[in-house]
Amino acid sequence: MKKARFRAIVDVHIVFVRDGAVLLTRRAGTGYADGLWHLPSGHLEEGESVVAAAAREAREEVGAVIEPDDLTFVHAMHRAPERVGLFFAAERWSGEPYNAEPDKCSEIAWHPLEALPDDTVGYPAAALRAIAAGRTFALHKWD
Repeated sequence: MKKARFRAIVDVHIVFVRDGAVLLTRRAGTGYADGLWHLPSGHLEEGESVVAAAAREAREEVGAVIEPDDLTFVHAMHRAPERVGLFFAAERWSGEPYNAEPDKCSEIAWHPLEALPDDTVGYPAAALRAIAAGRTFALHKWD
């Protein structure tokens, strides 16, 4: 019997950097990692390109308007067992980021890249360290 083709869940993450600091959001009321810091992010929707998804999530979560051409791919992470995360640096954006989803986020703040909060979700923290080291790919939680 032939195995069914595996389908991964794809999520996109937006890395906003200003003056050596990265923008993080504190999750709240979502049921996943509530109370912890995370990058602005979300899932790819059917029929959507990954850069369109990243631009949409940036607008929905932090009110920043990014043209897809102003996003640069910086990292891919395969998280066990079924998730693939794509990380994009925002080269330019319009609007000052703010908490545009207070029902899913309790606060946003800029944090030094070299001193992320201890209560940052593990995989985006690992991705940010890999990006800083110039690595464009990582595995997370694989034995």
